[in-house]
Amino acid sequence: MKPKLCLILTMTALCTMLASCGSQTAQIVSASPEGWQTEFNIPQRALTHTGESKYFVLNPGFQRVMETRGEKLTITVLDETKEINGIATRVVEEREEKNGVLAEVARNYLAMDQATGDVFFFGADVEVYRGDRIVSRDGTWLAYTNESRPGLIMPGAPDVGMKYYQEFVPGVAEDRAEVISTTGRVTTPAGGFENCLVIRVSSELDPGATEEKAYAPGIGLEQEGSLRLVSYAYVR
Repeated sequence: MKPKLCLILTMTALCTMLASCGSQTAQIVSASPEGWQTEFNIPQRALTHTGESKYFVLNPGFQRVMETRGEKLTITVLDETKEINGIATRVVEEREEKNGVLAEVARNYLAMDQATGDVFFFGADVEVYRGDRIVSRDGTWLAYTNESRPGLIMPGAPDVGMKYYQEFVPGVAEDRAEVISTTGRVTTPAGGFENCLVIRVSSELDPGATEEKAYAPGIGLEQEGSLRLVSYAYVR
């Protein structure tokens, strides 16, 4: 009888433990066998299209400009929203120029969890330019269509070792990120920053290719590959 009593006590303790931390475990629905988080319990979250967390600003008018030799990336939080599957998302525009010529425009659709500061990626409309003509829309996707799911673009409280999908379009776009530092130091033309978040981005579709990105507290993306932050401000 003693083994049965031990089992009952163990199961009781387990149930008590799960009940006490249920609000935390509910956020992580499932992960891949390699530990990459793939589901984020979106229906149970209170999402907003405006706000700010430690490494991400989703307030209309906030703009960052990043440059490297011959290339310029301008990221602007627009005063526009888009409803996706009943969720109001904020439009964040990325304009890429090469040698002074427009190369690509992406309208990204994002929303933030009011309680955790997590920022989710619900899709993008992409236009690739050659001269003044749109020649491709590669990279366009929308959550809840063609098996696509929202991804986590930025955790509100990142910890080293966190691994999560930023976008999940099976066979098309499967970008994922791993947190490798929350104490990084980065120097850019816009200034030097400490306690930066550094992530390593890879893709299930091209596992051998990786890129590091850095985010400054209160500002957001400041380094992507060779691109460096040159200015940040509210522009309208």
